Amino acid sequence: MSKRITKHTLDERLEAVLNVMEGNCSIKKMAKQLGVAPETVKRWIAKYKGGGVAGLTESKTWKRYSPQLKRKAVEYYLKEAMGVQKTCEKFNISSSSVLRKWIKLYTNGKGFKPTSKRWNNQMNKGRKTTWKERIEIVQFTIANNLDYHKAETVYHVSYQQVYGWVRKYKANGPEALRDRRGHTLKSKPKDSLTEEENYKLRIKELEERNQYLEAENGLIKKLKEIERRNRPV
Repeated sequence: MSKRITKHTLDERLEAVLNVMEGNCSIKKMAKQLGVAPETVKRWIAKYKGGGVAGLTESKTWKRYSPQLKRKAVEYYLKEAMGVQKTCEKFNISSSSVLRKWIKLYTNGKGFKPTSKRWNNQMNKGRKTTWKERIEIVQFTIANNLDYHKAETVYHVSYQQVYGWVRKYKANGPEALRDRRGHTLKSKPKDSLTEEENYKLRIKELEERNQYLEAENGLIKKLKEIERRNRPV
């Protein structure tokens, strides 16, 4: 393991943290006084809030995190929208750059290094879906206060898939959930379409409209079924 090297003693880091937290000095000014980046001072504060004085003690080796903790921290960040710094404080993560790396891996569907074969299967599970299914899953997730885990369980898809679909849907609506791979008539300029292509495109648009309406109806049925199951006997 690589050793961490610091030019500031524990007492210096603690004094800096307390001065900032007590309002005696700004993070920017303290960072300038100590010759470090403001992000470093923020990291010290996060460590102190998460573990007290012990949190400021420099470890002789790089801190190791389990895949379970990584996933829990990333999902908390994505769902609760508390920000990188707050998430680092809650899970006692050494720095914001560490969490950002996990977020990038997770949202790209790459997962984390598994501790067992069972964990690996859990992290990477997912399945192919139709546009209609993706719309229904997104609407279900939104209707359930962005409960990604619930959608993951009900529809047998991965957390990463649900998160990505919801983000696309919020940004650009149902059209953003289409699989854009391959050439389609919609990608061609309308004035270059033949009469037959225009006819096919119109039929395709009507079919997609029907799929969207069916997805909405499917969501309503799914929500009613869940309510029925959870109703006290």
